[in-house]
Amino acid sequence: MFAVYCWKRCHDYGILRTMEHTTDLELVQYYLNGDEKSLEVLIQQYLKPIHGFVYRYVGNRQDTEEVTQEVFVKVWRNLKKYDQSQNFKTWLFSIAKNTAIDFLKKKKTVPFSAFETEDGENPVLAGIVDANALPDELMQKKDVADVVTRSLATLSPRYRTVLALRYTNQFTFREIAESLREPLDTVKSRHRRALGMLKKYFVN
Repeated sequence: MFAVYCWKRCHDYGILRTMEHTTDLELVQYYLNGDEKSLEVLIQQYLKPIHGFVYRYVGNRQDTEEVTQEVFVKVWRNLKKYDQSQNFKTWLFSIAKNTAIDFLKKKKTVPFSAFETEDGENPVLAGIVDANALPDELMQKKDVADVVTRSLATLSPRYRTVLALRYTNQFTFREIAESLREPLDTVKSRHRRALGMLKKYFVN
């Protein structure tokens, strides 16, 4: 299958870097006009972000590999239906979110990875938590990252998703709204409430 072939090629070799500055829309158009390598470039550019995003849903590497591959297979199958007036990145992450959720429903499991990356780092600690608002003694503890992980695990998936897109994938609020197909004000409100809950967890 071509999509699986592309995924493996990009994953193993990091190919076609000469086209990496081409816009997403241009790559889509090139692919639709018959240039199959353009799809490989798109996969190369988004493989790591999607892989990390899926990991925070499913919680282990083996399942992440499976779901990530399925995401790009869906992209390959549906690219001809893609509305080019829509931001490609938000369209792609919307597919990733739905694919991960469907996978979890089938397994009937709840992910516990929160925001810990595959390298064991936690971008939330640097991107979300305001150190000045926390007790000094808390920040001196070696297990701060564990506290962050536990606090994130207490949030419902809808809150974790907003935080993941905002702080790990650097989405704007508008891009988050488009990806989740939620009103912009709803996304902003959810973001504020999630931060409030995290800070309350830390203080307590």
